[in-house]
Amino acid sequence: MKRFAKIFIAAVAVSLAAVALSTGCALREFGQVPQDVSSYEALPYFADGKFRNLEGDMPFYPNRVRGGKPSRYRHLFPSSNAPETALPMIKLGKDDFAEAPEELAVYWLGHASFIIELEGKRFLVDPVFGNAAPIPFAVQRYGPTPLKRKDLPLPDYVLITHDHYDHLEYATIRHFKDKETLFIVPLGVGSHLLKWGVPPEKIRELGWGDAFSEFSKGDISIVAERAVHFSARTWSSRNDTLWVSYVLKGNQRRVFISGDTGYGEHFRDIGEKHGPFDIAFFEIDAWNSGWPKSHLFPTEVIRAYHDVRAVSLVPVHWGVFDLALHPWDESIRMVAALADEDGKVNLLTPLMGEKLIPGRTEVSRWWEGLSPSRNESGTVALDPN
Repeated sequence: MKRFAKIFIAAVAVSLAAVALSTGCALREFGQVPQDVSSYEALPYFADGKFRNLEGDMPFYPNRVRGGKPSRYRHLFPSSNAPETALPMIKLGKDDFAEAPEELAVYWLGHASFIIELEGKRFLVDPVFGNAAPIPFAVQRYGPTPLKRKDLPLPDYVLITHDHYDHLEYATIRHFKDKETLFIVPLGVGSHLLKWGVPPEKIRELGWGDAFSEFSKGDISIVAERAVHFSARTWSSRNDTLWVSYVLKGNQRRVFISGDTGYGEHFRDIGEKHGPFDIAFFEIDAWNSGWPKSHLFPTEVIRAYHDVRAVSLVPVHWGVFDLALHPWDESIRMVAALADEDGKVNLLTPLMGEKLIPGRTEVSRWWEGLSPSRNESGTVALDPN
């Protein structure tokens, strides 16, 4: 009996320690929302203390969710949509990056994280190297990253599109907080960074249409533009911070980064205002009929590519997390098939970690020879309407 009591007490102690650890991690990861919103109140996309989409609220239709009724606990367990084998990638280390960045080169690190080298400057976009939740064991990756956080080259700029956990990671922000880099973030997101120890002089917050350029570092201009999405790091902080897309304007080259977004007229506006683009990064995964305006459906990826007038399309936001009940390769197969059908899409699909120089690097459809997930659906491309 005494032995049973000891085992029981030990089990309870371990459970309480796990709860305490998870709670501590979550509180740290939550960040901090803006305390003073008075400077936002005149903005047309801010009302009643919240940022908003000009197109209206994000709809949610529980009865239209495809992929089965999602359990509220599903992100705590391995996904049935994960690949059965490890995905191929090019492993990177510190020595794989030249001191002087290229005129135009890309390293996709998985999901929405990538490095852009543009006219001698280096940009690190939405860097996430762990899981996509405020507690360690939830929303796990399908596999490791091709590059360890400690081996990242020093970027001139870290770009954050919005504050969801698969785009804004506490550990990576802390990794760069004392280094010579600038953080470019949407309105309100700077509050998270301040909470995590980033000096205020290293943070630049941008609203839709705002531009930043640091002429001492060159002539590249960073412009924040519209996206159709939402933000939150807790249940109570929805839309306390803004979400954006980005335009990078160099002397000769231009790059577009969609961020997370539903389809809208903003793509055509961006194309007319800033295009054409040498390369455009579009999110292709996490779409679902249950939340039709939050992400791009495969058909909309192709439309948006043409709207912004891009030469090349690099799909991102896929291959790492199960966020919307997709088999891991469903979205890329759909987008590739639609690009073939369209006939006028220059689709570039590098391996994770592969150095991509548009016009020079030969890419492959590397996923085609791999086994689909255990939950292969065989669906066709869906349109939100």
